[in-house]
Amino acid sequence: MANVSVDDLADAITQEVKKYTDDVSEAIEEEVNETSKKVRKEIKDKSPERSGEYKLGWRRKKSTSGGRIEITIHNNKKPTLVHLLEFGHAKIGGGRVPAQPSGDGHMRPAYDKEVPKMEKRIEKIIRNGGG
Repeated sequence: MANVSVDDLADAITQEVKKYTDDVSEAIEEEVNETSKKVRKEIKDKSPERSGEYKLGWRRKKSTSGGRIEITIHNNKKPTLVHLLEFGHAKIGGGRVPAQPSGDGHMRPAYDKEVPKMEKRIEKIIRNGGG
C-alpha cells in the first residue's frame, strides 16, 4: 500500500473496505452458485425415474436482493410430485407409500451433504478477503 496523507486516510480506508467487500461478495456468490450446481446434479442423479420427466425437470432459480443471494432448486416439470416422493404419502385405500428412493429422500441428503462444506468454504473466503 502506498503512503497516504492524514487528509486522505479516510478515503483510503473506505476504498480498501469497499474492495474487500466487493471481493468477498463476488467469491461468496460464486461459491453459492457452484454449490447449487452440485446439489442440483446430485438431486437429479438420485431422483426416481419412471418416465424420466421428473428426473429431467430440476432447475435452479437465482435471486439477489440487498446484497443477499438465494438459489432455489425446484422441479418445473413435476412440481407437485416433489413433496410426495421426498416424504412419502398416504394411500387412498389406507397405508403409506414410502419416500423415494429407499425411504431416504433425494433432495435433503444432497442439501445436507453440500451445504456444510459450502459454509466452511465461505468462512475461509471471508477470512482470506475473497481469495
